[in-house]
Amino acid sequence: MGSALFLVLAPGVVGGLVPWLLTGWRSTAPPIWLRCFGAVLAACGAAVLPEAFGRFALAGIGTPAPVAPTENLVVSGLYRLVRNPMYLAVTAVILGQAALLGRWVLAGYAALFVAAVWSFVHWYEEPTLRRKFGLAYETYQRTVPGWFPRFRAHEAASSGD
Repeated sequence: MGSALFLVLAPGVVGGLVPWLLTGWRSTAPPIWLRCFGAVLAACGAAVLPEAFGRFALAGIGTPAPVAPTENLVVSGLYRLVRNPMYLAVTAVILGQAALLGRWVLAGYAALFVAAVWSFVHWYEEPTLRRKFGLAYETYQRTVPGWFPRFRAHEAASSGD
């Protein structure tokens, strides 16, 4: 239940409400190829979120919210391919909307979002996970990329949880 609430609040606000406030979802009528690309990118990002959030609840026994963290290190599913699939998914949703609507303000917003989440991950999440999960997290961090997914899961990372 906590993951579902956090899914609505965090990505819902960042990837839905803020883009709407910035654009009113009014389009500048970009070329059809750009609209199609944007629709696919946004849909792919949106499709990742329920799986990634659900995995935190089921495998991690917790939520992605820092106030109710997981009991277990989540290294299965999409987390075998990249350490930050939720942040990447929200970025894809924002950039998809930018392309779909032809609104470059959303590309700028996506850049700010990426800078903010990179900082949060680097200065808070990674040190916190290192303290909580120790060698297991350090191994995961060494074997699974943080931001650029590899499309072949690493066996060492897939054996956890």
